Amino acid sequence: MAKAIMIQGTMSNVGKSFFAAALCRIFKQDGYSCAPFKSQNMALNSYITSEGCEIGRAQAMQAEAAGIEPSVLMNPILLKPTTNIGSQVIVNGRAIGNMVASEYFRQKRDLIPKIKEAYEKIAAQHDIIVIEGAGSPVELNLKSDDIVNMGMAKLAKAPVILVGDIDRGGVFAQLIGTLNLLETDELSMVKGLVVNKFRGDISLFESGKDILQKRGGKPVLGVVPQLECDIEDEDSLSSKLGGKTAGLIDIAVIKLPKISNFTDFDVFSQYDGVTVRYVTRYEELENPDLIIIPGTKSTICDMKWLRESGMEAVIKRNVSNGTPVFGICGGYQMLGETIADPLDSECGGSISGMGLLRCRTVFMGNKRQTQTKGKFRNISGFFSCLSGAEFSGYEIHMGSTDSGEQPLLDCGGAYSGSIYGCYIHGLFDNSQVSERIVKKLYESKGIAYRGGVIDRNSFKQRQYDLIAEGVRRSIDTKLLYKIIEEGV
Repeated sequence: MAKAIMIQGTMSNVGKSFFAAALCRIFKQDGYSCAPFKSQNMALNSYITSEGCEIGRAQAMQAEAAGIEPSVLMNPILLKPTTNIGSQVIVNGRAIGNMVASEYFRQKRDLIPKIKEAYEKIAAQHDIIVIEGAGSPVELNLKSDDIVNMGMAKLAKAPVILVGDIDRGGVFAQLIGTLNLLETDELSMVKGLVVNKFRGDISLFESGKDILQKRGGKPVLGVVPQLECDIEDEDSLSSKLGGKTAGLIDIAVIKLPKISNFTDFDVFSQYDGVTVRYVTRYEELENPDLIIIPGTKSTICDMKWLRESGMEAVIKRNVSNGTPVFGICGGYQMLGETIADPLDSECGGSISGMGLLRCRTVFMGNKRQTQTKGKFRNISGFFSCLSGAEFSGYEIHMGSTDSGEQPLLDCGGAYSGSIYGCYIHGLFDNSQVSERIVKKLYESKGIAYRGGVIDRNSFKQRQYDLIAEGVRRSIDTKLLYKIIEEGV
């Protein structure tokens, strides 16, 4: 059975996923077989494993950092919010239905055996398991039924490293306050503290480390700087979703209220001169070189928002001026004529789409989730350059789309003129696709593209090495390994 180390945070977005990924990479570099684990994840960015199971994108990313194939065992419970008070509940990679929060909280303790089974299976296959918590371990109103923070630490008998975010301020209150709110038995499981996202001269924080150790009674493993790297982020609080100034090539992604799988577009930021902007208000859209409508967990509700916010009208104005549009998954559905959800698979009802493609979507009871690969058809229009390009990716959708347009891919999708849509997440990761798109956007502005092909996987592997190097430099790895070896 594997040794375990658990990463908990003082709040959301302190860098738990990032730190866990760095540890996965460090352990791989040091010759250990390592795997990530998160018992319960809440995220709209997900991934389909080779088994056809849906897990949180962060665990897939961490598995890549560990050099292993993502597995459903790494994330047995995934919650995908559909409304402000409800989520689609996915257990062992398969959706079991939509639940409001109160209903889920009444049932979640029944899921402990499934969590335990998944953990024990993956722990039997590796040397070290890096477990990630969620939010804060001291949400006092939720602690009695906790299955993802201290509840999980106890189940796995895992020592805990508590991470605080100094970039947002109040790191002393974060860390010491969290320790003070833990129960005695929980406090004994915390074996060290990490200060994350430090900017500036770290030597100036030496007295801060002393204060934390004295007031918190726990050793500080290290102070990790704000590292310049680009790894996939599943959190809706991601800095990638913030406003940016348009670059030489301006790609505008519509930031839908229930946006999902926004990591689909990370690849474009690798290219010189290309900026990916996430646009929330119609006045921010302006005149981009490419508009992308991304996936969503609530297509009809987000189509309604698109219309009522004025974004639909501005997108159509850009289309009339020749701007190409690409829709992925829910974005593809919105480009069509109608969307209907007769079984209340998401938010129910029906709505007219943007009418830019002759497509009609109906949400069915079954969810399609599979990895796929293929080629673009011999296509025309703005992105005719994509003809024959190979791709690989995955599908996650409830809707089935009947298209009256020419198929975009050998496995479906549709296009008409400068409007393109399909269900494939990860479509742009293949350099045959993203590089051809970037080159075409350069040429459409009369600028010669002199960049080269950027392999997405090689790029990501370099990023994992960068975060591992940054964390290894910043923490006491000897103490880390001692904590893992001694356990709780």
